[in-house]
Amino acid sequence: MASTAMNDGRTALTRSGRWVVKVGSSLVTAGGRGVDHAAIANWTTQIAKLRHSSHEIVWVSSGAVAEGMAILGLPARPAELQNLQATAAIGQMHLMRAYQDAFERHGLQAAQILLTHEDVANRTRYLNARATLRALLSYGVVPVVNENDTVATDEIRFGDNDTLGALTCNLLEADVLVILTDQHGLYDADPRSNPNAQLISEGDSNDPRFIDMAGNGRGILGRGGMRTKIKAAQWAARSGAATLIAHGREPDVLLRLAAGETIGTLLKPGRSVWSARKRWIAHQLQVRGRLKLDAGAVRALREHGSSLLPIGVRSAEGTFERGDLVVCEDLDGHEIARGLIHYDATETARIIGHPSNALTGILGRATDPELIHRDDLVLSPQ
Repeated sequence: MASTAMNDGRTALTRSGRWVVKVGSSLVTAGGRGVDHAAIANWTTQIAKLRHSSHEIVWVSSGAVAEGMAILGLPARPAELQNLQATAAIGQMHLMRAYQDAFERHGLQAAQILLTHEDVANRTRYLNARATLRALLSYGVVPVVNENDTVATDEIRFGDNDTLGALTCNLLEADVLVILTDQHGLYDADPRSNPNAQLISEGDSNDPRFIDMAGNGRGILGRGGMRTKIKAAQWAARSGAATLIAHGREPDVLLRLAAGETIGTLLKPGRSVWSARKRWIAHQLQVRGRLKLDAGAVRALREHGSSLLPIGVRSAEGTFERGDLVVCEDLDGHEIARGLIHYDATETARIIGHPSNALTGILGRATDPELIHRDDLVLSPQ
């Protein structure tokens, strides 16, 4: 897993054109003390240099809530939703002003993009968001993306900006996702408690060992941790993007990464690149139902890439409509796949366990033979 010299994976980064860079709250706000203007000036200087070398940069920035907390003098992140959203509204204005001022010093224009999960769950809004981001890049603008904490509720929340960064990466089919954090990368143990922890310089984003290594720790200001960064790398890999995890205060970190220097952790995407539609399906976070599959159906999905037929489903739970996202599980509760179902919950309950040629007779109308067509189905990591 480890590497000490520049290799083909790092060399490829020097040719990468479109980067999505995510930076966390702790870095942006100097540990919660307020917007760190010096840090933002440093990053924007690097971005300006990358732009002159034909890199396109999309900047995903946390920090609105942390900045709002600093302005209001709050000692802890608000627990009540309305207070959290008010804090974000205050902080977002100051945050964007800092970015705009910093970019203007380099003759660059920034644009604010605030997203919720609803903006990407709806196919039309998803395509509109992608078109807008592409238009901004074509104008030479640096989009600054953040979750819309002012209106987002738990049901429409991404959960953390690592996830948002990965989704933005998929949305734009970017070459690289860079996650700037307050750690030097992924370690084989928690470096805060284990002095013998070793930095992993390179690996496969889908290596199952990395999730165990990452642990569950999260910061006081942010909502994520190293585990969310590994999951973000797995999501980014679906569009073929590599992920770099590095310390945001490393001198000239972006320029050195772009030069192929071996700093931080490089997580390579592997060879499996999903279609744009399947990536959109995979990024639907709001699960409306669950289906229990028999062993034959699990085999058909995993080994043959088949559609899911009603006869292979043992049970269904949840209240869902046609086109909603449902999770497919084996009989032990392990997730096998997720997809957009062709029938609502009432109809599904009537047809599961039956062969496809019996569905018209059961429902009294022309029907689709599949419960979930393979084009609307994505397999989950094993």
